[in-house]
Formats: sequence, C-alpha cells, structure tokens
Amino acid sequence: MEFFGTDGVRGEAGSFLSAQLAMKVAMAAGIYFKDKAVTKKILVGKDTRRSGYMIENAIVSGLTAVGYDVIEIGPMPTPAIAFLTANMRCDAGIMISASHNSFEDNGIKFFDGNGDKLNSDVEKQIEAIINNDELLNDSAVVGKKIGQAKRIDDVIGRYIVQLKNSFPKDLSLQGLRIVLDAANGAGYKVGPTVLEELGAEVIVLHDKPDGFNINEGCGALHPKDVSDAVKKYRADIGFGLDGDADRLVVVDEKGEVVDGDQLIGAISLYLKDQNLLKGNGIVTTVMSNQGLDDSMKKAGLTLHRSAVGDKNVLEVMKKEGINFGGEQSGHIIFTDAAKTGDGLASALQTLALLLRTKKPASQVLRPFDLYPQKLVNIQVKVKKPLDKIKGLSEMLSALEKEDIRQLVRYSGTENKLRILLEAKNAKIMNKRMDELVDFFQKALNA
Repeated sequence: MEFFGTDGVRGEAGSFLSAQLAMKVAMAAGIYFKDKAVTKKILVGKDTRRSGYMIENAIVSGLTAVGYDVIEIGPMPTPAIAFLTANMRCDAGIMISASHNSFEDNGIKFFDGNGDKLNSDVEKQIEAIINNDELLNDSAVVGKKIGQAKRIDDVIGRYIVQLKNSFPKDLSLQGLRIVLDAANGAGYKVGPTVLEELGAEVIVLHDKPDGFNINEGCGALHPKDVSDAVKKYRADIGFGLDGDADRLVVVDEKGEVVDGDQLIGAISLYLKDQNLLKGNGIVTTVMSNQGLDDSMKKAGLTLHRSAVGDKNVLEVMKKEGINFGGEQSGHIIFTDAAKTGDGLASALQTLALLLRTKKPASQVLRPFDLYPQKLVNIQVKVKKPLDKIKGLSEMLSALEKEDIRQLVRYSGTENKLRILLEAKNAKIMNKRMDELVDFFQKALNA
C-alpha cells in the first residue's frame, strides 16, 4: 500500500506525513467509519513529539469536516487509546505516534470501536478513499453538520484503574524497588503512578519530554541507563518503555537485559501454572527463537507463528482462541489485560511472576537456552523487490542446506532491510551473516 505500513501511516513529519496528508487520512477514516457510526465520536491521543500538535490539529480538522465529533485526550500510551476507545464508546480511536522511531518521524494508528487495530482489508479501503479526491470533496459537510471537538484531560485515571485491575489483587509491590525508563514518551505519567500506587519504590528515568528527546538514547531501544540504574540503586528489576509505551524491555537485578523471547516464555509458563493461559498455546512471530518453540513443546504447549507486527500476532491469537502472545522486540499481548501490546500491563505480569515464585528476575526470566541468533539492519536507498535481486535465492538455499534459519524482509516503517539468521553453530552463522550483509550492501546501495 502507498500510505499504510505494518503499523498505520508513518514517516517523517512535515514531509511524507504532512498536515495535508494527515487531514486527508482523517477525512478518509471518518468517511469509512461514518457508515458504521454508533456514537459519531472518535478518540484522538498522541505521544510527546512536537509534530503531534500539527498532526493532531490536522486530524481534528479532517474528522470534523466530514461530520465527526472528536475527543482529544493529549499524551497517552497507545494501549490506553485502544482501551479508552471502547471504554468511552467511540466509533474509532486514533493514536498519533511513530512508536520507537526518533522524534523526526510521526505516525497515525487506528483502532475500531472495540479497541482493535484495523486489519489490512480495512486499511486498503481507507487508502482507496484517501486517493479519491472526488469522494473526499463530496463528503465535506456544512452548517450544523460540521463536527465539534473537545479536550478531556482526566481520562488517564480510567487507564490507571484498568492497569491496576490487571494485577492480582492478593499481591502487592510493597518492598520492591523498580527502575522505570519512560523514554521521554507517552508513559511518563501513567507508568510511575501505577507502580507507586501498587506499593513499589520507583526510580524514574527519562520522564521529562521536551518534544524532541523521545526515545533519544533511552527507553526500550537503549536500555543501558536502566541497567546502570538497577546496579546503582540495587533494584529488584528494571523496565524500559518505548515512545508510545506499547513495548517493554526488562533488565534483571544484575543489570542484564532479558531477551524478549525468554520473557515471553517465562510469562507463558507462569500463566499456564496459574491456569490463565487459553488455547493451550501462544503466538509469536517468524522472528522468534527456536529455543522458545522447544520450551513450549516441552511444557505441552503449541507455538503458533505469525507475520511480523503485533496486529498480525493478535489476528492469529483470535483465530486460535489464544490469549497470550508477542514479539521478541517487546510487544507482549495478554488479551485478558489489554487489547494490544502494552508495556505497563506486561511489566505488571512480570512482577506478578516474580512475587509468585519468590525468586530473583535473573532466575525466573530465563527458563530456556536460546539458539545463537543474529539480527542486522541495513539502511537502504530503495526497497527493491527481494525476488528481483539476482543471486539471492541461491544464497538463501545454501543457508537452508547448512541448517541456518533465515528471515530477510524490509521494515514496514523505515527504509531498512532486516536480516535474521539463527543456527546451532554461531561461528558459521556469523560468517554467513557477514557475507549476506556485503551482498545486500552492493545489491541495494550501489
């Protein structure tokens, strides 16, 4: 698609994602949802990027121009938008965020009235409307039909209550010392509040957003500060959120980062032990480590794999009747607690696991050994179709003969090629990775 990627519309704010495009996207979404309108209200939230002001105003203009009423709630985590859209009986929800990207980028994510992300078919329909100038012009309303907008600043309390209710009522965080890195993003208020209200002592990092420092050397993508703070303050555990707080990275009490697949495995086994796991399995993506698959089989569980992207994980979860899944990057979905990936809800499940087992994070969050795996991202000028790259199929076939699992794909949100290799022999895997990187550098950036 021209505008929608793996997670909504995303790109550099002011160039690709201009005010004009944001308005057209909003108008198109309003036209689509209007046919199914129940309350004629759409919720709009954002993260802490400066460009959010520009895009928010453009979206409000686009929605009201086609007759929708808008509720603006300001900076809030993406999972909060999913929850509040359904909780406040809105026809749809919009989150303005580029998630883990740097401040120059921004994006527009959509949720339906149930708080679920839109599937590809719906995105294609909205994109077709974006490209239909005649329909956009004809759908503009006048007079008393023009929508209105209002800002509500106190809905954060609803989301805080929802998060606290997802934590077992017989447990308390009293006596736990936790480091939380808010990434100068959307979770900078709600994160510390939830943990403190549940009784924890919280050391908060990077909770002073200025519009430009979101994700900058901090949070889930850069957990060094969390690791250092855990060791400095002798904390029990550390958490790093990303810019819109739908992703979680965990650091154990020794200051070491817990692999995302090991975290998913540990929580899966905990949920199974508590009789909270539905569907006798979990869902991860094609990028998840084979060690996780082996661990689930040993526990009598089935691991289902989806395409990359938390919305793809969720689609398979619904299909298989499963309530837990996620990505090794930190998007973890427990549908009993949240509609989509939720960094804070995942942190609370991790803490419940620690309290139930009465063991340190370094012991309980690594329930299996990982296969050697390596992921390399290459910046590319043009996303040339992979099946058109001469010699690539032969290289990939050679990897399979050496029992090296591979996944080569373009990022859906950035101009990057992602190469993942996994094998039992790390030395050979690293050598083949060097060869692949050299091959793609010449094929895509010559």
